[in-house]
Order: sequence, then C-alpha cells, then structure tokens
Amino acid sequence: MVNNCLIVGHGAREHVIGEALVNGGANLFAFMSFKNAGLEDLSKDIKIHSETDFKQIIEFCEEKNIDFVVIGPEAPLVVGIVDALERGGFPCVGPKIEAAQIEGSKIFTRNLLEKYKIQSNVKSKTFNSMEGVESYIMEMGEENIVVKPEGLTGGKGVKVYGDHLFSKEDILKYCQDLVNQKSRFLLEEKCDGEEFTLQTFVDGKNVLGSPLVQDHKRAYEDDEGPNTGGMGSYSMEDHLMPFITQEDVNKALEDMKKTVAAVKLETGVKYKGFLYGQFMKTAKGLKLIEYNSRWGDPEAMNVLPLLRGNFIDICWAIINGNLSQNFEFERKATVCKYLAPEGYPINPKKDEPVKINKEKIDKTGAKYYYASVYRDRERIYTTTSRAIGILGIANSLGEAEKIAESGVKCIEGKLFHRKDVGTQKLLQKRIDHMNSLLNK
Repeated sequence: MVNNCLIVGHGAREHVIGEALVNGGANLFAFMSFKNAGLEDLSKDIKIHSETDFKQIIEFCEEKNIDFVVIGPEAPLVVGIVDALERGGFPCVGPKIEAAQIEGSKIFTRNLLEKYKIQSNVKSKTFNSMEGVESYIMEMGEENIVVKPEGLTGGKGVKVYGDHLFSKEDILKYCQDLVNQKSRFLLEEKCDGEEFTLQTFVDGKNVLGSPLVQDHKRAYEDDEGPNTGGMGSYSMEDHLMPFITQEDVNKALEDMKKTVAAVKLETGVKYKGFLYGQFMKTAKGLKLIEYNSRWGDPEAMNVLPLLRGNFIDICWAIINGNLSQNFEFERKATVCKYLAPEGYPINPKKDEPVKINKEKIDKTGAKYYYASVYRDRERIYTTTSRAIGILGIANSLGEAEKIAESGVKCIEGKLFHRKDVGTQKLLQKRIDHMNSLLNK
C-alpha cells in the first residue's frame, strides 16, 4: 500500500525529510507557509498557507486522504499542531504540545532535568524580574553566565558572556530588556567545551540515535561573526567525533531516555517524534545545552541521506510505539555547507537571482536542498535567510568536503558560504581545544 504523507514546513530540513519519505515510496504532499521549490518538485500537491492554521491543514489532509503527517519546524509543534491533527484523525510524527515544551520552554526543561536528576543538566535559575539577578551573577561570576529568554528565539535570543555580553552591566541591561518585554528568562552556567548534536527517533519509550553531527553557528570563517541558524555541519564516517567517544554517546543517549521517561511522568503525555540533543563535552563531563523537538537544520541533511532502512516504516513505528533498530546508517562522512545571501545575517540581499547548474552539480556527486529561496517563472531568488544547503557524502571527511565545495561552485548568485566547514584545519582546531581542556 502506498502511503499519502504530508510534510508541514518549508525549509531545507523539510526538503530532506520529504526526500526520505519519497525514497521510502510515499506519495508526498506539502503544506508550507512559503513555497520550497524542492518540496514542490517532490510533491503530488502543495498548499501555501500558515503552518499554524490547523483547520486548513486538517481540511487539506481530508482532501488528500493523508495517512500520516510529519511536522518539520518547531513553531507549529509548540502551539499544538499534533494535538489538533490527531483529534482530526490524522496520526503525526512529532510531539504533542505538553511534550514539545522541551523546546518551547527552556524553563520547563531545566526544571524537569533538575527534578529528575538528569546528569548532564547545568546549574541555572529562573527570573521574571530584576530581583535577585545581580546577586546570582555575583554568586556565579559574570564570566560564567549565559542568558536564555523563555520561549522560541530562532537560535538568536541566547546571549553568552564573552560572545555577546562583555561586562556585568551588559548582562544586567539584557536582563532588564527581557523584563521590559515581560519575558521570563534563565541565567545558566556557561560551559566550555565542544558541542555535538545527537538526533534521535522516539516512540514514547524507545530512543534510537543517529550519527553525531557538529554544526557551525558563526557566520564567518574561523568561527568569527554573529550567530546564525547554522552555516554548515559535518559528520564522520565512524558516526562519532574525534573528540567524542562511544561512551560519551551512550551517556547522552541514556540522559535522553531518562528525559523522555521524565516527560511522560511529568505531563502524562508520551514524547513521540524526533528529539535533538545539543550536548557539550567539557572537562566536567557532558552538559546538555538544549533540546529541540525536531530535526536540526542543517543537521538533518547530514543524517537522513545516510539512512539505510525505510523512513516510512520508521515513522509508523514512532506513531505506533513499536520502534526497533531495524535500520542503520551508512558508514560515510558528510559535509553540509550553507549558501546564504551576501550580508546575511545582518543585512542580507534579497530578491537576487540564484542559478543552479543541475547537470554539473549531479556530476560532482553533491546533493542540494532548498532553504529560504522562492521560485518565480522557473527562476530561483534569495530571501533574507539561508538559501541552499549543499551536501557532500564520501568515505572520508576530506573527500566529502571536496564534493560539497565542488557543488557550491555549480551555483551562481550573490551568495557566500564558509569554505572552512568540514576542513581538516577547522577539525584540528576543535580537537586541540578539547585536548587543552581535558589536559588542564
């Protein structure tokens, strides 16, 4: 039986999820607030409309006889899209509103991790006024502070001492701004180490992992410039990182399993869908930086194309609560480089044409995934966000990086990318940083 599957969302993450569904034999349909040219090409039909208009999504599901829905981005999840669709009779891959708080509310998550004694939790305190803020900064030491606003911030609301805040006055001013916006916030301990992303499939109880990925948030080479949604990412052929051991992964997975159990105990709702754990290895052990209730973007592009197993079967196993390890990932390395409009993220050039030489890019072996671009009369144009993810897959990181870079050369337009993502030089910098911390 062929499944009619709906993907909700409009980015490169949704493009690669859509590809995985089609590779599994699905008739794909897409519901998006913004037309993604890649999803349009993969889909039998699409609808362009708000991704949080549940009534319209349910009507589209009814019209197209949808068997199940995969939710790509976080915004619809944290306002209850899964609850609405499942009430309408359409099973979903994604957590219900209470479980999606794990991304929607940083305060909920820290309280949960503290209550259930999850080992990788960090020290933090919640505030909704300036009362006690200064004394907590003094207690922690201003150089050890991270400020995290409550709620979704698109990866851009978190401010770290030394990166965005450079004095106690800076911290106090940002906290005051948040109080003025009536936003609750956390003051957390700043961790020093190397981050990695562990993305998992979750059926309410079972938590199955995928290859580790490391993302690069900074806009410019050598990790300079402002934070972005992510300028590129890589994964290694052994599915680990040179500075992350299998033991580290086992500990991270264990904490994710305990978190899933804690969500059920705390809310009465099973966590089902994809769970993304952003961890940092430090001299004091593993620390959880944040959870996301969906795949990462760009990290989904590093992992899903390596899947050996039917993605549709995995989705049904998540929905039915009977997930088992009947799939694997190819032992290959990946490098994803994001092309972004010139000036991104401060003052990006929009409505600029982008030309992809598809024949040439196919010959390089690179894959490409549309992010925030739009198609008008068969031409592609930039918006104000990241444009296209270019992926190289090979037996080694060096080869994968070369393929990604060759793919980038097949695309013309007022775009830039980080040439150093996936290079040995940048990887060595990470290894040296980790070694310096562990050998202190």
